[in-house]
Amino acid sequence: LKGAKIAYETIITDFSDDANKLIKSKPLLSKKIYDQFDQALKERSNRGHYAELTFIGVNSADVKEHKKTNSILKVTVDFVGEVITCIKDKDKKIISGDPEKIKKIYDTWVFSRDTRSTNPNWQLIDILT
Repeated sequence: LKGAKIAYETIITDFSDDANKLIKSKPLLSKKIYDQFDQALKERSNRGHYAELTFIGVNSADVKEHKKTNSILKVTVDFVGEVITCIKDKDKKIISGDPEKIKKIYDTWVFSRDTRSTNPNWQLIDILT
Protein backbone atom coordinates (compact mmCIF):
# COMPACT_ATOMS: atom_id res chain seq x y z
CA LEU A 1 0.00 0.00 0.00
CA LYS A 2 3.00 2.30 0.25
CA GLY A 3 2.98 2.85 -3.52
CA ALA A 4 -0.78 3.49 -3.50
CA LYS A 5 -0.36 6.18 -0.84
CA ILE A 6 2.40 7.86 -2.86
CA ALA A 7 0.27 7.70 -6.03
CA TYR A 8 -2.71 9.14 -4.12
CA GLU A 9 -0.71 12.11 -2.85
CA THR A 10 0.93 12.68 -6.26
CA ILE A 11 -2.39 12.65 -8.13
CA ILE A 12 -4.28 14.82 -5.60
CA THR A 13 -1.43 17.35 -5.46
CA ASP A 14 -1.00 17.39 -9.25
CA PHE A 15 -4.74 17.98 -9.78
CA SER A 16 -4.44 21.17 -7.73
CA ASP A 17 -1.46 22.54 -9.65
CA ASP A 18 -1.69 26.29 -10.30
CA ALA A 19 -1.00 25.75 -14.01
CA ASN A 20 -4.07 23.48 -14.23
CA LYS A 21 -1.97 20.79 -15.90
CA LEU A 22 -1.41 17.14 -14.96
CA ILE A 23 2.34 16.67 -15.20
CA LYS A 24 3.74 14.30 -12.56
CA SER A 25 0.69 12.05 -12.35
CA LYS A 26 0.07 11.41 -16.07
CA PRO A 27 1.91 8.02 -16.08
CA LEU A 28 -0.18 6.97 -13.06
CA LEU A 29 -3.53 7.60 -14.80
CA SER A 30 -5.40 5.50 -17.34
CA LYS A 31 -6.39 7.39 -20.48
CA LYS A 32 -10.02 7.56 -19.25
CA ILE A 33 -9.10 9.07 -15.87
CA TYR A 34 -6.49 11.39 -17.42
CA ASP A 35 -9.08 12.70 -19.89
CA GLN A 36 -11.64 13.26 -17.08
CA PHE A 37 -9.11 15.12 -14.91
CA ASP A 38 -7.79 17.12 -17.88
CA GLN A 39 -11.33 18.18 -18.86
CA ALA A 40 -12.09 19.27 -15.28
CA LEU A 41 -8.87 21.30 -15.19
CA LYS A 42 -9.67 22.96 -18.53
CA GLU A 43 -13.15 23.88 -17.28
CA ARG A 44 -11.66 25.30 -14.06
CA SER A 45 -9.10 27.25 -16.08
CA ASN A 46 -11.77 28.58 -18.49
CA ARG A 47 -13.62 29.99 -15.48
CA GLY A 48 -10.41 31.71 -14.40
CA HIS A 49 -10.22 29.57 -11.26
CA TYR A 50 -7.32 27.70 -9.71
CA ALA A 51 -6.90 25.43 -6.72
CA GLU A 52 -4.63 25.86 -3.74
CA LEU A 53 -3.94 22.66 -1.86
CA THR A 54 -1.72 21.56 0.98
CA PHE A 55 -1.61 17.78 1.31
CA ILE A 56 -1.45 16.93 5.03
CA GLY A 57 -1.32 13.16 4.74
CA VAL A 58 -3.05 9.82 4.35
CA ASN A 59 -4.75 8.72 7.57
CA SER A 60 -5.53 5.28 6.19
CA ALA A 61 -5.38 3.22 3.01
CA ASP A 62 -7.15 -0.14 3.10
CA VAL A 63 -7.51 -2.73 0.37
CA LYS A 64 -11.23 -3.18 -0.14
CA GLU A 65 -11.04 -5.70 -2.98
CA HIS A 66 -8.49 -7.31 -5.27
CA LYS A 67 -8.86 -9.61 -8.24
CA LYS A 68 -6.89 -11.01 -11.13
CA THR A 69 -8.37 -11.53 -14.58
CA ASN A 70 -5.89 -13.22 -16.90
CA SER A 71 -2.75 -11.08 -16.44
CA ILE A 72 -4.54 -7.96 -15.16
CA LEU A 73 -4.50 -7.26 -11.43
CA LYS A 74 -7.06 -4.83 -10.03
CA VAL A 75 -6.97 -3.47 -6.49
CA THR A 76 -9.64 -1.26 -4.93
CA VAL A 77 -8.32 0.94 -2.12
CA ASP A 78 -10.27 3.05 0.39
CA PHE A 79 -8.33 6.20 1.32
CA VAL A 80 -8.92 8.67 4.12
CA GLY A 81 -6.73 11.73 3.66
CA GLU A 82 -6.39 15.23 5.00
CA VAL A 83 -5.91 18.36 2.93
CA ILE A 84 -6.21 22.11 3.19
CA THR A 85 -7.79 23.31 -0.02
CA CYS A 86 -9.66 26.15 -1.65
CA ILE A 87 -10.58 27.34 -5.13
CA LYS A 88 -9.79 30.95 -6.00
CA ASP A 89 -10.66 33.17 -8.93
CA LYS A 90 -8.26 35.28 -10.98
CA ASP A 91 -8.51 38.06 -8.38
CA LYS A 92 -7.50 35.56 -5.64
CA LYS A 93 -10.99 35.70 -4.12
CA ILE A 94 -12.02 32.41 -2.46
CA ILE A 95 -14.79 30.65 -4.43
CA SER A 96 -14.95 27.51 -2.26
CA GLY A 97 -13.05 25.79 0.51
CA ASP A 98 -11.09 27.29 3.39
CA PRO A 99 -7.32 28.00 3.27
CA GLU A 100 -7.16 27.71 7.08
CA LYS A 101 -9.10 24.51 7.69
CA ILE A 102 -7.99 20.87 7.46
CA LYS A 103 -10.58 18.80 5.60
CA LYS A 104 -10.93 15.01 5.64
CA ILE A 105 -11.43 13.41 2.25
CA TYR A 106 -12.74 9.91 1.63
CA ASP A 107 -11.92 8.27 -1.70
CA THR A 108 -12.20 4.81 -3.18
CA TRP A 109 -9.82 4.31 -6.09
CA VAL A 110 -9.28 1.33 -8.38
CA PHE A 111 -5.72 0.63 -9.54
CA SER A 112 -4.69 -1.82 -12.26
CA ARG A 113 -1.49 -3.40 -13.47
CA ASP A 114 -0.66 -5.90 -16.22
CA THR A 115 1.56 -8.55 -14.63
CA ARG A 116 3.26 -9.15 -18.03
CA SER A 117 4.41 -5.53 -18.20
CA THR A 118 7.96 -4.54 -17.27
CA ASN A 119 6.56 -1.24 -15.93
CA PRO A 120 6.20 -1.64 -12.15
CA ASN A 121 3.71 1.26 -11.85
CA TRP A 122 0.05 0.75 -11.22
CA GLN A 123 -2.47 3.00 -12.95
CA LEU A 124 -5.56 4.63 -11.52
CA ILE A 125 -8.39 3.30 -13.70
CA ASP A 126 -11.49 4.29 -11.75
CA ILE A 127 -12.71 6.50 -8.93
CA LEU A 128 -15.71 5.20 -7.01
CA THR A 129 -17.92 7.41 -4.87
